[in-house]
Amino acid sequence: MNDPQQILPCLDSIPREVRCTQDYEDLARHFIPAPALAYIAGGCGRELTLAANLRAFDETRLWPRLLRPTVDGHTRLNLLGTQLTHPLLLAPVAYQTLVHPGGECETARGAAAMETPLVLSTLSGHSLEAVAAVTQGLRWFQLYFQARREVTVDLVRRAEMAGYAALVVTLDATIRSPGRRAQALGFEMPGNVLEANLINYPAAESLTVGRGESRIFQGVMRAAPTCEDLIWLLGQTRLPVIVKGVMHPDDACRLRDLGVAAQVVSNHGGRTTDGAPASLSVLPRVRTALGADYPLLFDGGIRAGADVFKALAHGANAVLIGRLQVYALAIAGALGVAHLLRTLREELEVCMAQTGCATLADIGPHMLFNSRQEDSSC
Repeated sequence: MNDPQQILPCLDSIPREVRCTQDYEDLARHFIPAPALAYIAGGCGRELTLAANLRAFDETRLWPRLLRPTVDGHTRLNLLGTQLTHPLLLAPVAYQTLVHPGGECETARGAAAMETPLVLSTLSGHSLEAVAAVTQGLRWFQLYFQARREVTVDLVRRAEMAGYAALVVTLDATIRSPGRRAQALGFEMPGNVLEANLINYPAAESLTVGRGESRIFQGVMRAAPTCEDLIWLLGQTRLPVIVKGVMHPDDACRLRDLGVAAQVVSNHGGRTTDGAPASLSVLPRVRTALGADYPLLFDGGIRAGADVFKALAHGANAVLIGRLQVYALAIAGALGVAHLLRTLREELEVCMAQTGCATLADIGPHMLFNSRQEDSSC
C-alpha cells in the first residue's frame, strides 16, 4: 500500500492485500481519515466491552472432526419465513456517507449481489426510499423511537410502502458513554453527512431539567422508549418487529411474551455501556431462556467466518456484520461489500467442513472445545 498517512480514494477493484475478511479492517486506515476511523472503530469509555467482544471470540476454540460427510453441504436457512442462502446480514450502521458518498446505496448494491439482507439505519445518509430504489434485495428497517409518536409511525409507514420486510427496533442506545478515542482526535460529524430519513421532520424539542433534577434521569432518559411504547408500536404495523440490544435472559423472555418476532443479542458493538459483558458471552444464556425454536440473531465482534461459526454454535440463527461492512465500503464501494460477504461466507464454509458440519443445523455447542468437558469414551 501507499504511505499510511495518505488517505486513498475508493478503489474500483479489490486490493491484492485483501486475502481474508480481517484484512479489510487492517487496510481501513489507508482509506478513512483518522478521526472518522476512531469514531467508527472505537467504543465508549475505556473500551472494555469493545475489547471483551473480540476477546470472547479469541478465547473460543473450534473442535475439528474427521470422516464426516460434507459433500452435500450448504449454508441455507429459513429466517422469519424467508429462505436465505447464508446466515449473514448487514447490521444497521449509521452515517455511511462518512466513508463513501454512495453510502448505504452502495452497501445495498453489494448486499444484493450476495443475497444478503440489509438492515438500514434510521440515521442513514440516504433515505430509505433512495436505498429501496437501487436494489430489490431483502431489506429490513432499523427504527429508533422518535420523540413524537407521529414521526415514529410515519417512518414505519414509509418503510412499509418502500418494501422493507421487517422492523428492527434498537432499544439500548438512548444514552451512551462518550467515545474517548474519537474525542481525543477531535472528531466532529461533517456538515454534509445528514440523517436523510429525518430531515423533513420538525426538530425534536430540547430537553430541559429543573433545578435539582438530574440531566440523566429527568433529562436524557425522559425520551427513552418504554414498554408501553413497544406495545403501541406492535399495534401499528403488520411487519415482524425485531428488538436489537438484548443482553439479559429476563428481558428476552419479556420481549418474546409481548409478541416480538425475533431478537438480536447485542451490546451495540461496545458503544453504549462500557463494562458490559461480551455479546458472545451472554448469547448461550439468552438462547437457553428463549428455547431452541425462537429466532435469535447475534451482533458484536464478528471479524471472520470462524466468528460466525462460533456465534451459531452458541445459539444464534444468524449474525449481523457491523464495522467490517463500513471498512469494505470505504475501500472498494459496493464491490468491496460484496467481496467481504463472499469471503466471510467461504470462511464459514471452511470452518463447517473442518468440523464436519454439512449444514447450519449441525452446528452446536458440541462443536466448540471446552477444556472442562469430560472426555467421551469410544
